[in-house]
Amino acid sequence: MAHKTRPPQCAERLIATIFLAALPCVGAQTYPGVGLVLKVNPEHKEVVVSMQEIPGFMDAMVMPLPVRQPRDLRELRPGMMVDFTLVVTEKSSYAENVRVRPFVSFENDPQGACRLAIIEKELSNDPAPEVLLAPGQHVPDFSLTNQNGRPVSLSQFSGKVVAMTFVYARCPFPNFCFRLSNNFGQIQKRFGKQMGRDLILLTITLDPIHDQPDALAKYASIWRADSASWHFLTGPPSTVENITGKFGVVAGTDEGTMLHSLHTVVIDRKGNLVANLEGNEFTAKQLGDLVEAELNRVPDGAQRAGLLSRN
Repeated sequence: MAHKTRPPQCAERLIATIFLAALPCVGAQTYPGVGLVLKVNPEHKEVVVSMQEIPGFMDAMVMPLPVRQPRDLRELRPGMMVDFTLVVTEKSSYAENVRVRPFVSFENDPQGACRLAIIEKELSNDPAPEVLLAPGQHVPDFSLTNQNGRPVSLSQFSGKVVAMTFVYARCPFPNFCFRLSNNFGQIQKRFGKQMGRDLILLTITLDPIHDQPDALAKYASIWRADSASWHFLTGPPSTVENITGKFGVVAGTDEGTMLHSLHTVVIDRKGNLVANLEGNEFTAKQLGDLVEAELNRVPDGAQRAGLLSRN
């Protein structure tokens, strides 16, 4: 007998219901919460969040959180980090005071942060500043060269979810490029069966002069990256700059030191931008939850071939 698979959103609600039912609450309890937005449902006054652990109360998990004030949802988009107050009563839970968490640069010294700010200012004075892509907009196609010396175009991954980040191989700081690449290493493990078939990872160098295919191949080996599904890309500096500019990535050198902002991008099966995560405050699990939500999303107005017939 065939068994029906419970839709992901139903599973989330079931887990949350079971979890909350087991809490020994007496009256309303409040807890400070931090999470990554996965989905916003204004019509249901609800936001789905990949929550970080609340020490002494709950483990990290994905939860749909009702809100009582619609204004709490107005500025929210998938990929945003948020702070909120989790209110738990004997019969329900909800979020209030939902606030987008502004990213604070994790530069290793104030002078570094100052230099990066100068670079940003110089770029902003460009007579024709780059127009940043907004969620829902189509990501223009581009072509670069991967770690095997083969050409790779974004358009060749149509029909697949694409996650993309920007690093350089010589970055010495464990909480900058290495952390972003390690996040992708965890994604590769978590979605092993879907890699290549449904999910593609792209890591674009910010230092294309030095990061040629052989250097990128060595860098990719750190994470045992499968070159069929995780591409480390380089190309002409002008091409790389054109791509990074569309996502607000700031990069430059000062006294021989590479300074750059941190961005991780998720693109849907149609080639549209889902989220542009700035910084490194989110966990690999939260990024994975965002990717999973997109992998499980059925395109509007159509069913992905075979998706529901298998359930």
